[in-house]
Amino acid sequence: MDLREAVAWIARDDRGAADRLRLAANRAAVLIGQHAELGHVRPELAPERFRFYVLRAFPYVLVYETGLTPPRILRVLHGARELAPLLADLSEL
Repeated sequence: MDLREAVAWIARDDRGAADRLRLAANRAAVLIGQHAELGHVRPELAPERFRFYVLRAFPYVLVYETGLTPPRILRVLHGARELAPLLADLSEL
């Protein structure tokens, strides 16, 4: 799922919450751009060059690659989902 899909899904029930999610993700992207090492390494899910940043107040995780300038956000995933299958292709990137 990408950010647009998540925002659209939430907006069906709560437009304000959808806007807050979009704003939180945008703020996180700025932080990640300034501090690429900010997120957590999850070696059980992805190679070390990928980091995971959890959005405050939302159950979403930004998955991004640190080896690029600026870092590239690859996925916006709901934290309750089984992440391993959704990230299986990262080692191919």
